[in-house]
Amino acid sequence: MNFKIELPIFKNDKYNILDYGAKSDVDFNNKEAIQMAIDSCSKNGGGMVIIPDGFYLTGPIELKSNVNLHVCKNAFVKFTKSKEEYPLIWTEYEGIKRIRAISPISARNASNIAITGDGIMDGSGDLWRGIKKFKLTSKEWERCLKKSSYIFKTKETEIWCPTKTYYEGILKGEPDYDDPKALEIASDNWDMYRPVFVSLIKCDKVLIEDVTLQNSPAWNLHPLYCNNFTLKNAKIKNKHSAQNGDGIDLESCQNCEIVGSIFEVGDDGICLKSGKNKEARLINIPTKNVWIHDCKVFEAHGGFVVGSEMSRGIENILVENCVFSGTDVGIRFKSAMGRGGIVKDIVMKNIYMNNIIGEAIIFTMGYALVNIEDTKEKSSTFSKDDIPEFKDILMDNIICNSAGIALKINGLKELPIHDITLKNSKLVADKGLELKDCVNINFENVNIEDSSENKYFEFSKIV
Repeated sequence: MNFKIELPIFKNDKYNILDYGAKSDVDFNNKEAIQMAIDSCSKNGGGMVIIPDGFYLTGPIELKSNVNLHVCKNAFVKFTKSKEEYPLIWTEYEGIKRIRAISPISARNASNIAITGDGIMDGSGDLWRGIKKFKLTSKEWERCLKKSSYIFKTKETEIWCPTKTYYEGILKGEPDYDDPKALEIASDNWDMYRPVFVSLIKCDKVLIEDVTLQNSPAWNLHPLYCNNFTLKNAKIKNKHSAQNGDGIDLESCQNCEIVGSIFEVGDDGICLKSGKNKEARLINIPTKNVWIHDCKVFEAHGGFVVGSEMSRGIENILVENCVFSGTDVGIRFKSAMGRGGIVKDIVMKNIYMNNIIGEAIIFTMGYALVNIEDTKEKSSTFSKDDIPEFKDILMDNIICNSAGIALKINGLKELPIHDITLKNSKLVADKGLELKDCVNINFENVNIEDSSENKYFEFSKIV
């Protein structure tokens, strides 16, 4: 690791939210008390804001510079949902400018901030999220119908909608973002614009340690344009049915460490992003210098994921000593024509995977199923800058006991995926290899068991 990550440092001063009028009560909204404690702490040079043992209902709160928000071991912080407290704003989500409700926890342009302690913070995502029927048991589906009878039907499934405004919002779709009244138009269906739980934008020296973050409306944790970010020994949780319930989406951040944390979520577990398409490439901030180690991911879509939004580039990443169990995919690199950007200089080693449903390892440029050859106006639609690139990726000591496919690489004819090395590894899967539009794929001391055809591949060295 050839980079340094700076941790925040705080004064010893303590600010207990009870001294600002907070109450442990299921009906009392502590938003004002918690925010007053945070503001006072920051104004006086910083320190620790303490949420003591108890149950605390609160609206959205904003972290400020030099504040360590400490959630004590037996504290449970439950966030509200209301149109008055969660107005719509312009922000970035899924790599581009989007309308979203404000986040339950947010910070912007703050430095030296932290969320620590062994307590639980719950984003009340179950009040926000629609749910696809196939992700639920029949009894779970019946319980949803008792809460709301609004069902949106698609070709593939039915989607339960928690409110009438959410359902009508899906029918209407999002407004034209070039319309100066877009926010006003969207406001009638405000809860369709689900926020990320913790939104950290342009922050420096951030620490999230020990705390449990769970039940997010959309992504759980979204650091964007941050420097010196550390996630340590945290627990990130969502139900498997949680749509867009990613664990962490580290986007256009630099000098970061994710260590000792456990993810059990409804979408990608540990995900690196850097913006989407031409709009994102106007801002030259790649995701760079990231160390991920000693983490566990359970029942997510992917264990370690890059993309699909990676248009500003992702480079100099080390992922080591991690366990992925029961995820849809183990290691996943995904992009599509139009993204552009380069993913390079990635090292993954000592990754142990159990019962992976789909691919143990996949590199795909077909995430959005778009190809230049399928586009009638290809000359005017795509340029060289729109072609994404995966290269210079090393995987060492990757062990998987069961998967649908051991290794799948699906590149682009315009620019094949190239210079990928897998060594000292063993993968057991229903199917061994699927390789398309890729070059310089290197295997060194690799064993792949293809159980569907009773084949056993042993590679000493193939280039």
